Amino acid sequence: MATSHQASGIKSGRLSSVDIAENFGDLHAPYDAHEAAVAADRCYFCFDAPCMTACPTSIDIPQFIREIQAGHAESAAKTILDQNILGGMCARVCPTETLCEEACVREAAEGKPVEIGRLQRFATDTVMEKGIHPFTRAEATGKTVAVVGAGPAGLAAAHRLAMKGHDVVVFEYKSKAGGLNEFGIAAYKSTNDFAGREVEWLMQIGGITVEYDKGFGKGLTLDGLKAEYDAVFLSIGLAGVNALRAAGEDKDGVRDAVDFIEDVRQADDLSALPVGRNVVVIGGGMTAVDAAVQSKLLGAENVTIAYRRDRDAMGASRFEQDLAASKGVKLMFNVMPKEIIGNGAAAEIELEYTDIVEGRVTGTGETTRLAADQVFKAIGQTLEGAPQELAIEGGKIQVNDAGRTSIAGVWAGGDCASGGEDLTVTAVAEGRDAAEDIHKSLMA
Repeated sequence: MATSHQASGIKSGRLSSVDIAENFGDLHAPYDAHEAAVAADRCYFCFDAPCMTACPTSIDIPQFIREIQAGHAESAAKTILDQNILGGMCARVCPTETLCEEACVREAAEGKPVEIGRLQRFATDTVMEKGIHPFTRAEATGKTVAVVGAGPAGLAAAHRLAMKGHDVVVFEYKSKAGGLNEFGIAAYKSTNDFAGREVEWLMQIGGITVEYDKGFGKGLTLDGLKAEYDAVFLSIGLAGVNALRAAGEDKDGVRDAVDFIEDVRQADDLSALPVGRNVVVIGGGMTAVDAAVQSKLLGAENVTIAYRRDRDAMGASRFEQDLAASKGVKLMFNVMPKEIIGNGAAAEIELEYTDIVEGRVTGTGETTRLAADQVFKAIGQTLEGAPQELAIEGGKIQVNDAGRTSIAGVWAGGDCASGGEDLTVTAVAEGRDAAEDIHKSLMA
């Protein structure tokens, strides 16, 4: 494989370790106490605040900002974490520009919202750095719950269930907890092993055991879990990746963007990671932007995001699009992959221009070619490995508003479940709400 990589221009060490360290520094520097106080002063503390309505976890935003303003960062953190136990990570990765900050009255009036995400990070970082866990377990109920998947939904459900006094066993397919927070988010958004530290902090509630390298297809069956536990919560994510359906996608140099992002997140030495000279990312969501930007930060010379619809249809927010452009990533719209060309390894990609006809992407027959020794697929993920007995809706596990599946005693949430957007913050809300329904059901 190394020889084809060398032939195709994929190699490591494109930048010095000093440049790499600078490139992968924190995207948004954290506030110090004075900066946080100044930022908090800009809040109008609206009654019936639109920012709260825009938050998928319904954090009382005016309340926590008022607590920061009064110098009570720990109280502010409690207000946040009551609703969103992964508030620290969400403060870093949540698309606040299309959620709470877009709804901010200051944004409407001045085009400059209160920086809610950075204020949330200030509060949650304060309690985590002090080692404070502001929650205690209720008296033991004697009930046990299995949680399959230690991503945001599973962790949120496990914490809420443990807090209610239930004993929780989390089964994680990989060798680390965190799900997309650990493996699927750009390294410059989550620095200094924050995802791992947040999991450790969350576990301080007690009553949660994690078993690694376990999942469906790795020793677990739904019938076995139902027989052994009083309730089951599934948060298995989306493990499959859609095919490009383009000729030559099996060539060396073509891979899934999520695997590349995982490599970046888990690397001990980023300068040792190989990257192409000419990188093309197919897709229009956050994964596409994360893969493209990180390719550029690793030293790729030309990086292009190729998306089959127009700019307004992109899943990535305008902030993310602008971030990519600011790092030197070229954005191409209304193009789709037709063929990856090269002798065993990718060398070029042929793209076909598209029109949208009655809502569907349709090729125009006109094509263009780009040099491409590395092509990343970021065109959506699919449900894989879900127990066959569960009802599926729209390619995901069918659930009701409380997260109940088609099988009694089994709940699901996060990316694997029908409904909600594929965001960390939404997954946390779904895990939390399902845990409340599980508790109610177990105590009935």
